[in-house]
Amino acid sequence: MLPASAIFKIKNHEKENLYPNSRRGYHIQNKGLRRMKYLLTFFILIGTFTTSISQEINKDLKNKLAQIQKKDQGYRELSKGGISEINKTALLKELNLTEKEFQEKERELFERNDSLNLIEVEQIIAEHGYPGKSLVGEPENEAAWFVIQHSNKIEKYYPLIEKAGKKGELDITKVAMMKDRLLMDQGKVQIYGTQGKTIFLTENPKSQDDLKVIIWPIKNPKSVNKLRQKTGFKTSIEEYANKLNIDYKIYTLEEVNKMQKITSQ
Repeated sequence: MLPASAIFKIKNHEKENLYPNSRRGYHIQNKGLRRMKYLLTFFILIGTFTTSISQEINKDLKNKLAQIQKKDQGYRELSKGGISEINKTALLKELNLTEKEFQEKERELFERNDSLNLIEVEQIIAEHGYPGKSLVGEPENEAAWFVIQHSNKIEKYYPLIEKAGKKGELDITKVAMMKDRLLMDQGKVQIYGTQGKTIFLTENPKSQDDLKVIIWPIKNPKSVNKLRQKTGFKTSIEEYANKLNIDYKIYTLEEVNKMQKITSQ
């Protein structure tokens, strides 16, 4: 028969195994929890630090692109009209132009501005890749897109734009618009119905009657609104055309080719 002291030790050991909240069991359990807590805190801090690095905005580049976008959109806002006198005066001042100068040299100023913007954007892309949302924030992540969309280098840069859209660096609707512009420039039907075009009905147009603005032919016009909605566009093709002051009508490529005498630039 075991002595009483030995029996006491055995029972005490069994109690610790059965009841982990006993002093020794609690100590072991609490030590393990503290270790897990320290590790969890460490990984959270590391994750936060890594995220803050990856999401750091390049402020100098952001400001530069803001100026580029202001010039790109400013010239077009002045050109399309419908702008109040107060806003026109402010915009002309920002662009360092007089109204007379803009009216007399509109096309020349457009071409010069677009050319200079493209040079800057190409330099930025060469150094940084596409300057997307994580690098410059919004809406400056659209600046390079606007400049390329208004250039003759869409075919060169479309793969880069598409990649930026897939990564979430650029709204996918912008990718769709550039895809449509690329297809239209290639003389093919567009997909999303985002592109309108001026058709010259005579070889020597002299008045508005000699021009016709249309929505460029669409691949599947009957289902385009479902596709537009799925892609993220907020308007139907009819609503979109109305905003552009275009009387929407479905055309085929063959019909457009018969209609136009000179391709607009």
